[in-house]
Formats: sequence, C-alpha cells, structure tokens
Amino acid sequence: MGTVIDSSVLIAAERGQLDPVPLLEEQPDDDLVVAAITVSELLHGLHRLGGVKRARAQAFIDRWLEHLPVVPFDLSIARTHATLAADLGARGARMGAHDLMIAATAVWLGYTVATRDRRSFARLPDLKVLYW
Repeated sequence: MGTVIDSSVLIAAERGQLDPVPLLEEQPDDDLVVAAITVSELLHGLHRLGGVKRARAQAFIDRWLEHLPVVPFDLSIARTHATLAADLGARGARMGAHDLMIAATAVWLGYTVATRDRRSFARLPDLKVLYW
C-alpha cells in the first residue's frame, strides 16, 4: 500500500497552509511517492519565481525529493492512463492531463492519491483519494 502525493499537497505545505507531518504519520508503513509529472509541476512553479521566494521553494523541493521516490511515466502507466482517459471520455467527463497522469500512476501502483483537489480526482470513482 502507498500514497502518490499530488503537487497541491506539497505546494500547500511549502506555503505554510498545510502541515505535512500528519500525512507522514498516518502513512507510516506506506510508501510515499510522487509522479514524475508532479516534479515537473513543482519545478515549473519554481522557475516562475524570483529572488528569495525561488531560493526557499528550491530548498523545499530539494528536501522533499531527497525522501520521495519519483515514479516515471512508463509504458505500463501509459496504458493505464489511456484506459482511464477512454473511460472518462465515454462518460463525457474531462480531467486535466497532469492530474490524469497522477491518477494513472496511482491506479497502476494500487496506491491512494493525497491531494487538496476535490474536483478533478473525484471524476474517477474507483480511484482511492485522501483529501487534505
């Protein structure tokens, strides 16, 4: 069992809006990981910052990435992604491309997604989600 941490959780923690310690304590025996696209989202936000904010954000991201394995978007996850996307399309539902990649990573691994996004991930009824 494990948890894929969405960028919304890490961004809220970096901004001081969320204490990540309870998440870590609630999942002591679980693997905590991030999807590769989450790292891209975090680094994109970092590159948009300047000065002291950028330095603080860089240090924050670096600390997390020292401890969180990054799951690449590989062929198995791509197949899961395609299945989820087709299911959403058949139901007339949409989901952001990055969120769908995160969801596909979690589904492939059999993990839960930890997020603050109550809208996007709820579109996948079989996805296990922990809202923060």
